[in-house]
Amino acid sequence: MNLEQRIHSFKILSSIIKNFLNNQDDSKKEMDQFNKTINEAFLYNGWFTRNNSLKSLKGICNLIDTLNHSRLKEHFIEPEKPKTIAVIMAGNISAVGFHDLMCILLSGNKILIKLSSDDKIIIPFLMSVLVDIEPEFKNYIAYSQNKLTGFDAVIATGSNNSSAYFEYYFGKYPHIIRKNRNSLAVLNGNETSEELELLGNDIFDYYGLGCRNVSKIFVPAGYSFNQFFESIYSFAHVIENKKYANNYEYNRAIYLMTQEKFLDNNFLILKQEKEQLSSPIGVVFFEEYNNISELEQFLNSIESKTQCVACNFSIDNILTVKLGETQCPQFFDYADGVDVMNFLSKL
Repeated sequence: MNLEQRIHSFKILSSIIKNFLNNQDDSKKEMDQFNKTINEAFLYNGWFTRNNSLKSLKGICNLIDTLNHSRLKEHFIEPEKPKTIAVIMAGNISAVGFHDLMCILLSGNKILIKLSSDDKIIIPFLMSVLVDIEPEFKNYIAYSQNKLTGFDAVIATGSNNSSAYFEYYFGKYPHIIRKNRNSLAVLNGNETSEELELLGNDIFDYYGLGCRNVSKIFVPAGYSFNQFFESIYSFAHVIENKKYANNYEYNRAIYLMTQEKFLDNNFLILKQEKEQLSSPIGVVFFEEYNNISELEQFLNSIESKTQCVACNFSIDNILTVKLGETQCPQFFDYADGVDVMNFLSKL
């Protein structure tokens, strides 16, 4: 397979997924297989509701569809001999490791997948569909359930704690090791109700489990959250998920017992925090700022801890995405800003 053939195979995969999402699949058997996979994923992991799995599949189509062939070829070097890249996948969002997987297969290398114990259903299914499209991929995809062996490089995604473990065991290999990152939002008080509702997507998509979910909001001093709470009411359904509700109620009880101040609308807690960026499930932190220049300096100082910043106005020297788009990365929006394709081309 050359690069064009590999890209074409992924484009076909995107078309198949879209046909399922749009209920346009001509094959009832294939439609049933998608539905069965999504149902199994939810039975295995209560966070992976049908809506969240569908959202994840839509995100995968977006990754594939935003792949710019000419940009990819700018620094792409076909390997003389395929190398094996071990990928230790996270399990916070269904199929969250797909981007790394796609990069490796497009690069002409082989992938050795270590699935998260929380996400073992959707990735293998999608790979079976890809192999049906292009049988040669079968020789490029393998799984490991035990100790990883026989690889040339490593991509590992985990927490700050697990990253120390990854560094210890895999530091001698070429590697990308990702730690905890958080996504933030900045408001100036001029946002419309529609814009604030879009911010609700950044907060509640995947129940806030992803590093691209907004965990902290920066607001002008004296900001009133009344319009914000009114605008996000359409997301009240999140409390119907037992796992989310348990987290929300637990954190609310803790704050009540410790007599800490917070704002609450019966499905989301807003709590003022000066230092912390990462909030618990069911909670979003907020911090007031006095002027944008000071905030810009602070955001620059925490760049290594930040995945993305959502904002509907420009902030000097800060790369932002629009409100509602934190969970809509394109192909070249690499996690932690690390260019995976460039990493692979230098092996």
